[in-house]
Amino acid sequence: MLPQFSTLDDFRSLVTSLPNTDKAAMQAAEDRNAMLTKPPGALARLEDLAIWYAGWRGDAKPQIQKPQVIVFAGNHGVTAQGVSAFPPEVTAQMVANFRADGAAVNQLANLAGAKVEVHALRLDQPTADFTTAPAMSEEELLEALQLGWSSVDSKADVLVVGEMGIGNTTSGSAICLALFGGSAADWTGRGTGISDASLELKNQVVTTATTLHKTAIKDSVDVLRYLGGRELAAMAGAILAARYLRIPVILDGFICCAAMACLAELNAEVLDHCVAGHQSAEAAHPALLKQLNKQPLLSLGLRLGEGSGAVLAIQILKGAIACHSGMATFAEAGVAAG
Repeated sequence: MLPQFSTLDDFRSLVTSLPNTDKAAMQAAEDRNAMLTKPPGALARLEDLAIWYAGWRGDAKPQIQKPQVIVFAGNHGVTAQGVSAFPPEVTAQMVANFRADGAAVNQLANLAGAKVEVHALRLDQPTADFTTAPAMSEEELLEALQLGWSSVDSKADVLVVGEMGIGNTTSGSAICLALFGGSAADWTGRGTGISDASLELKNQVVTTATTLHKTAIKDSVDVLRYLGGRELAAMAGAILAARYLRIPVILDGFICCAAMACLAELNAEVLDHCVAGHQSAEAAHPALLKQLNKQPLLSLGLRLGEGSGAVLAIQILKGAIACHSGMATFAEAGVAAG
């Protein structure tokens, strides 16, 4: 049964005390992999993926039958600073598009055999402009974490969470600067395609926000509250819930990974049930993946968000599992093992 939490300290405790992979299932999967009709290591990373997946599912010969895709949407008060090429109204418009099956993520999810679920988090109440105040109160952060936590289907066998929120690359950049240091330019990119002048403004906004809250921030949960957004918090809640349900997760792009960095700073092992779906075109994503010690499955220059890159990567994971669980062993095929 999925545990519950009623305070942020409860949530912190859940991050630091985690269920682990099923080592017996992993060993059995490794043993099976060694008997399959192929030269050792011929399927390279697909073999590693299948063994990793088997461990989290507790099954040496697993299947992927019920992938879950969730898109969380939130609005950001920092858009008042002019950091995005699009107005905040686009968030609600895109939520309607997701629900009408009209977005890119819908098409990729359909291909993967998954339905897109959409959660709009108080779009009529943007977070505070974090250049002047904390983005969220403790109560608002807790509410968003709990929504994400409760949105995961316990029967899912792989999870992707995506986001929609005008201004949320600014939030992701501020989170990374607060967690990892450097300069704003190290972590700030063009997001939806802003101009050079807007990029310089975005750098200034990120610097202002992190400087303002530096002394108040005590840990990475505080980073999420002061500099994050409701959709980022919901993603964090959902992915932590997946760990407790032993559901493997495919991470999406820069914003998703920034939210996950807030968990990883509390416990370096918290993302062991996750793989990186892709490396996006957002400038700081490679550096963020390095901080998370994740190697992306794909690198296609995508920068859409929505969970789209991770949903596409479901096909890679499905391929790994299909080979691992469906191939014949040397004995079954009557092939000499060499």
